[in-house]
Amino acid sequence: MHLSIIIPAFNEERLILRCLDSISSSLAHTHKPGLTTEVLVVDNNSTDRTAQLASQAGARIVFEPINQIGRARNTGAAVATGNWLLFLDADSLLSPGLLSDILSMIEAGKTVGCGSTLAMDGLPWWANGIFHLWRGMSVLFGLAAGALIVCRHDAFREVGGFSQDLYALEEIQLSKRLKAWGRQRDLRFIILSKHPLETSSRKVTLYSPGEIAMQILRVFLQRRRTLRDRTLLSVWYDGRR
Repeated sequence: MHLSIIIPAFNEERLILRCLDSISSSLAHTHKPGLTTEVLVVDNNSTDRTAQLASQAGARIVFEPINQIGRARNTGAAVATGNWLLFLDADSLLSPGLLSDILSMIEAGKTVGCGSTLAMDGLPWWANGIFHLWRGMSVLFGLAAGALIVCRHDAFREVGGFSQDLYALEEIQLSKRLKAWGRQRDLRFIILSKHPLETSSRKVTLYSPGEIAMQILRVFLQRRRTLRDRTLLSVWYDGRR
């Protein structure tokens, strides 16, 4: 088994080392015969020291000049050598337990891929309600959060990877495509829940409730237009860190 861990990163100098350290620690605690890995950080046109810090930490750096999350992930996948791909956001922390669950899933040979439930600390009550609503939908409908997606490399290629028409929620479309690909081969796409992925709640602290509510309303009321226009997705693309 050869696993490529791909991290899209735009101006992540504050968090990238924590993410990479979590990967190193998880791999050090995992003993799987025959497992090989590579770690790729896709520098998505950062203006800070993201690429420099990641390189010093031993990651392979790939550059993507167009600032788009799905495109950055696709750029990483295009040069990845693993037969399995693990996409991890730079503000998330991989744990030994979650990595072990992922590897066990792969070894079982019954899935095309997986997502994971998430854990976020410090959420206000209103955000906590939205978070738990998403968690339930994710598990019920088998939809991955973008913070972590794992899949077979061949399946990723054949379904066309992440949509580059979308600037947000492209992981939902990919989940559906992977599920369809898997059904044709008697393979499932699942959401792991035993060891939730720890991910940052920074959007809630960096944006006001009004800003977040407006973003959510825009996505629901003008979904097609909003998801295809980066300028309408400030919570993802205004660079606030």
